[in-house]
Amino acid sequence: MRIVQICSEAVPFAKTGGLADVAGALSKALADLGHDVTLILPLYSRFIAKCGVDVQPVGEPFEIPLGKQRVLIRLKRTQMPGSSVTVVFVDQPEFFDRDGVYQDPITKADYPDNAERFMAFNRAALEAVARLELKPDVIHAHDWQTGLVMALLEGQFRDWVPDLRRTAAIFTLHNMAFQGAYPSATMPLTGLGWEYFTWTRMECWNRVNLLKAGIVFADQLSTVSPTYSREIQTPEFGHGLDGVLHDRTADLTGILNGIDPQEWSPAADSHLPARYDFDALETGKATCKRTLQERLNLPVRGDVPLLSMVSRMTWQKGFDLIGACASRLLERDVQLVFLGNGQPEYEDLCRHLASAHPHKVRAVVGYDETLSHLIEAGSDMFLMPSKFEPCGLNQMYSMAYGTPPIVRATGGLADSVVGATPETLNDGTATGFVFRDHDPDQFWQQLDWALKLFADQPVWRRLQRAGMSRDWSWNRSAREYVALYEKALTRRVS
Repeated sequence: MRIVQICSEAVPFAKTGGLADVAGALSKALADLGHDVTLILPLYSRFIAKCGVDVQPVGEPFEIPLGKQRVLIRLKRTQMPGSSVTVVFVDQPEFFDRDGVYQDPITKADYPDNAERFMAFNRAALEAVARLELKPDVIHAHDWQTGLVMALLEGQFRDWVPDLRRTAAIFTLHNMAFQGAYPSATMPLTGLGWEYFTWTRMECWNRVNLLKAGIVFADQLSTVSPTYSREIQTPEFGHGLDGVLHDRTADLTGILNGIDPQEWSPAADSHLPARYDFDALETGKATCKRTLQERLNLPVRGDVPLLSMVSRMTWQKGFDLIGACASRLLERDVQLVFLGNGQPEYEDLCRHLASAHPHKVRAVVGYDETLSHLIEAGSDMFLMPSKFEPCGLNQMYSMAYGTPPIVRATGGLADSVVGATPETLNDGTATGFVFRDHDPDQFWQQLDWALKLFADQPVWRRLQRAGMSRDWSWNRSAREYVALYEKALTRRVS
């Protein structure tokens, strides 16, 4: 198949979170299966400059309408490193030549023109498909930043471009909490008539809702785990769109994300001081743990359990539970490492724990790709007490690296981690620790249980190896997406 992926970020070109990992890894996995894949992204020139890739102009510049103004677009092209994936960039410096992707990195506030930026990107992406004569069998768009693609394709481009009339439209929901909802006054920027601003189409609470546009107009919908596909059809997780999703239950599929083994495999990870596999687990992890402790100036001890968290520091990720359980945890002989940034109160929480426990806790506020890999490999346990987690990737990274995660049973965490119980430990299926409710006492029970199991190293090794033996690669997930594409194509052709 000829597949066009449209996304607002993708590794290695720009990343703010898991969406970028998914877009990059899924594109490569589809290409590895023999499909012709083109990935369309905004050109974040300040990020691209750090990638070391050769970006060349392609096609002629053109203008697109954006409300009453005209916006000049140039297209550029490169190749995904280590893959046959073609990457097409929408180059519009006024919108995308910035220090952040969605937010000002200093103020951490969303850019006030995000509606204009991504509405322009959506129209320019479809123009690129037409002007470069990509003739896709499938257009696959991701999250609110590309929701308008679905509406523009159905409402305009199928009529304008004959090659797109039988193209299947797939829309993936990565996180329902972020919807791209803007005042009704932004409706003219979409280029669609006011007849689209209704409750059955793009309107939600008198606002233009770009995520809803994607949900309503796509041929097939997917989300990033089977459990999350059910959760988002409830008021608790649907964030006001549960009714719309419930109406499309038959078209909604949950596909658990995978991880890129070229990026996240302890046996091939260039960021590590010692690579290791299933057989070299003990010596490899011991070297990585020692290096991590040395780098962060923690006491170098192999016997102390080292717990870690690499995460956006936001309410979603369960930092309130970390705060509630920290004093009990730090009464124990443990070490605790944080890496990430986000809401100031949670950054301050991590800094406070580090200053109050200088021999036990380190907080690195910011992001460091090499350090994130070292933390996964050098830690003994990984914390993900999320309030909700559509899929999550770090629990998969952790299990692949022999670092059992401690997670709440929500979304993809529930689908990927098998909690350690006497039964699952006995039959060899346990891969981590799971608690059900967003409750400090339940979280603490699993922390306490994990620390007790860590003291029994033969049992702990079996737990580590069970996680490492699972197939977390994108090969499985990509095949499920291909089946979804075929389903959508069959419906579109018929």
